[in-house]
Amino acid sequence: MGTPPPLPPLLLFLLLLAILPSAPAAGGPSAWGPLRGAAGSRRASPAEQEAAAAGVLRRLLPSYARSFSFQIDSKGSVCGESSCFRISNSVDNPDKGGAEILIQGTTGVELVSGLHWYLKYWCGVHISWDKTGGAQLASVPAPGSLPHVKGEGVKIERPVPWNYYQNVVTSSYSFVWWDWKRWEKEIDWMALQGINLPLAFTGQEAIWQKVFKTFNVTDRDLDDFFGGPAFLAWARMGNLHGWGGPLSQNWLDQQLALQKKILSRMIELGMVPVLPSFSGNVPAVFSKLFPSANITRLGDWNTVDADPRYCCTYLLGPSDALFLEVGQAFIRQQLKEYGDVTNIYSCDTFNENTPPTNEPAYISSLGSAVYEAMSRGNKNAVWLMQGWLFYSDAAFWKEPQMKALLHSVPIGKMVVLDLFADVKPIWKISSQFYGVPYIWCLLHNFGGNIEMYGILDSIASGPIEARTSYNSTMIGVGMCMEGIEHNPVVYDLTSEMAFRNKKVEVEDWLKTYSYRRYGQANTEIEKAWRYLYRTIYNCTDGIADHNKDYIVELPDISPSTFGSQLSKRRGMSISSNHRRFFLSEVSGSLPHPHLWYSTKEAIKALDLFLNAGNEFSKSLTYRYDLVDLTRQCLSKLANEVYLDAMRSYQKKDSNGLNSHTKRFLEIIVDIDTLLAADDNFLLGPWLESAKSLAVTESERKQYEWNARTQVTMWYDNTETEQSKLHDYANKFWSGLLTSYYLPRASKYFAYLTRSLQENRSFELEEWRKDWISYSNQWQSGKELYTVKATGDALAISRSLYRKYLS
Repeated sequence: MGTPPPLPPLLLFLLLLAILPSAPAAGGPSAWGPLRGAAGSRRASPAEQEAAAAGVLRRLLPSYARSFSFQIDSKGSVCGESSCFRISNSVDNPDKGGAEILIQGTTGVELVSGLHWYLKYWCGVHISWDKTGGAQLASVPAPGSLPHVKGEGVKIERPVPWNYYQNVVTSSYSFVWWDWKRWEKEIDWMALQGINLPLAFTGQEAIWQKVFKTFNVTDRDLDDFFGGPAFLAWARMGNLHGWGGPLSQNWLDQQLALQKKILSRMIELGMVPVLPSFSGNVPAVFSKLFPSANITRLGDWNTVDADPRYCCTYLLGPSDALFLEVGQAFIRQQLKEYGDVTNIYSCDTFNENTPPTNEPAYISSLGSAVYEAMSRGNKNAVWLMQGWLFYSDAAFWKEPQMKALLHSVPIGKMVVLDLFADVKPIWKISSQFYGVPYIWCLLHNFGGNIEMYGILDSIASGPIEARTSYNSTMIGVGMCMEGIEHNPVVYDLTSEMAFRNKKVEVEDWLKTYSYRRYGQANTEIEKAWRYLYRTIYNCTDGIADHNKDYIVELPDISPSTFGSQLSKRRGMSISSNHRRFFLSEVSGSLPHPHLWYSTKEAIKALDLFLNAGNEFSKSLTYRYDLVDLTRQCLSKLANEVYLDAMRSYQKKDSNGLNSHTKRFLEIIVDIDTLLAADDNFLLGPWLESAKSLAVTESERKQYEWNARTQVTMWYDNTETEQSKLHDYANKFWSGLLTSYYLPRASKYFAYLTRSLQENRSFELEEWRKDWISYSNQWQSGKELYTVKATGDALAISRSLYRKYLS
């Protein structure tokens, strides 16, 4: 790596502050007692965990494999009863090629977290997902020259035991097309971030196939039950069935084999995976096979016309004896396939599925039945439940109903994810979930959208406030984004909060972050991050950020219906319905993209980034941030241009409409050119990774259709009505802008122009026919998109800044 320049004095001081050891957790480790048995009996030995930690190091920094020594604190001489890591100087004769740094810890995760902490705060390293710029490792001194740790070393204790990761839909929005190579990289990243409680949902359809066959369900019945690969999350939740399917046996076998590798690596590192459990979702044929069972057909979930091919799934009531049989069989089949890898199971029977009555006794009986099905399969089962329902359906879940559900199982046998705690913490209004352990979670992202956004102050203080509050039942910090690989600053800080005992001073932390992110200090960059901290990363309006910029989610309405709305303040925000999957537009109402900051201030940050460009032109992390910030500024500008075009239309100003139309379309093309200059903003890799999992040509065609459909139309449509979820998972990807968003906008503005030229009403239905037909053709297309970046990102960004923003 070479010898990097020494840290500037101020940064050195801030880094030293960052590595001060934490005080013991409030309440002490005894508060964690009920959940100490979370891991199953299949555990890795200390030697296996040490080897797994060494494997992470070898993959991250191959030439430093002998520079670090890892040691599990199996006797508790370092950590006692807490979870911790300690970093100290090694006594293995580093001068003769032995290890320079010794890292001790409770599990393999703590060992790898300790490695990351050392690399961050002694070597100035930054590690993020490859698609957000990857790792900045150039600042690590050469082997043999690693910085020493003062005194007897530094010990960092977890103030809470758990660091949770994933949303139940992340598996579809982000992980769906991954092979083992990509999964190995992700598990390494998890360990480096200190994640010890990850969701592990891959391959469960193969388990269900085996279970349902014992109940006389055929493979043909399951063809209509499972969704396609890109839509499995919603089929699992009982929102839809059959959409994008069926699943081939190749897929089922492939994913089960992948899951076994995933679980093995998690266990080697000392993680406790969270497995799925039975929520009541059953194939349609169950109502025929078991006519006396309590099976309810649910209502429509976002189809355009209640098409029975996809809508209205079947729910087996938890109070039915058959529920216990199926639930027990599923848990036991997982034990048979994977061994006893965990005692924690995820179940969300009531998520966006309101019980038929609000009678507390009934709700309590349902909760008890759900847990009994788990515990019959595994007597040590702990139920992990998303707390989203308490927010999305707050009108139903009042105190009596919440208590009835939360207290339906013994305290310590349920853990709640306070899913949206970064914005709307439920712990504050529920007396800490009425005594039930919970995990403070960051939701942050919907649909895997690409949008710079965050609330750094909330992240820096929220977990501390929750943990130190009176009668706190908080036991962890979690990251529950719907999609990953964006906003690296948000996830860097959130992962640290699992080890932080005090509130982080964000402005000081950002100085160290920018140094680590780019590998050197720069006053222009530091100033830019101060602007970003006050603007983009300071969203305090309480609105869930779901990217609805007009480029990626063009309003599907006639401009003649929203004339009065155009006079409202530019950039105003309208809160969407809180239910995660019900963020569709209301007919006749002009949606306003979420804007919570001064765009002028954000443009100042971009100007400062560009000023530092020559110094950082070789940095992949800088390039990613520069492209993302330029894209953000241009996209918000395009929103204003779109509204200007609508105003011109309302005034019957043809020249104005033509001018603004040209500018809007030109911005789309220019953003696509910008995104094409960074490998991480391309459509091609998403499609190619989907096709790479196919064994047959029919699978290849199906997987590509799944991949294309998820990021565009999402769900079903008719000839004249788009999917209610169209653009929910929109992406700012080069290739997608020019082949999909640009033609859509071009067609829309062409209809507007013709309307003025011919002095007649906007032909909304004709526009929809034209556009939807194009979309469906694109979804079934086979054209190739590049997987390699082209162009000079810095030069393109500078050019676009001069053209649009200066």
